[in-house]
Amino acid sequence: MNALLLAVRFLTCIPVPLRGEFTPQGWGRSALAYPLVGLLIGALLLGLQRLVGHADPLLQAALLTAAWALLTGGLHLDGLADSADAWVGGHGDRERTLAIMKDPRSGPAAVSTLVLTLLLKFAALATLVKTGATPALLLVPLLGRSSLIVLLLATPYVRAGGMGSAIAAHLPRTAAVLLLLLVASGAVLAGKAGVLALAVVLATLVLLRWIMMRRLGGMTGDTLGAAVELTEVAALLALALAS
Repeated sequence: MNALLLAVRFLTCIPVPLRGEFTPQGWGRSALAYPLVGLLIGALLLGLQRLVGHADPLLQAALLTAAWALLTGGLHLDGLADSADAWVGGHGDRERTLAIMKDPRSGPAAVSTLVLTLLLKFAALATLVKTGATPALLLVPLLGRSSLIVLLLATPYVRAGGMGSAIAAHLPRTAAVLLLLLVASGAVLAGKAGVLALAVVLATLVLLRWIMMRRLGGMTGDTLGAAVELTEVAALLALALAS
């Protein structure tokens, strides 16, 4: 239970009680709860949509986009912004890219990327609400948080001593693989929409990992956050275009 609560505290702004100090092993085990956190976020979004379902679809989409960002405390959006600035300002240089990621200031690349990401998410949500494809609100956050486990398993962490390094080093690998298979099976059982979303998320992850490896030789906490946002947007767009 503590691992789940730690994952909820880390990936959302939902206040949950935590007792004691967590070891690197505890942080690693908490990663197994990331898909459950995704389901929690999805359930809250679906509940909100049911609550405001009488409103205009554009207003529903705006409220859902805002709630999605607020529930995560902007954690993944921050990673996306830092990654965008670093990729543009790093000019292909690994050390410069890593240095820019540590800079708390946001440049034009970060602002533009955030605006475009939220705009695309809003537009896709408006389409899904209009067509009644609201189960995507459960599916997409689940796959987005599961993508973190995929990258933690398959990609080196380049910053030594960071929290992400401890999570990657102590993630129970066998349990993580079995969990990902369970998530993938659930997506397939969800029907065509689930299969489409799963395929798009996997394709996006392959591309993002290739980009990370080429520039950095691995991943950072910021690129993990960026991966969540980009896989979610890609899945939402695919589902909206297919609806």
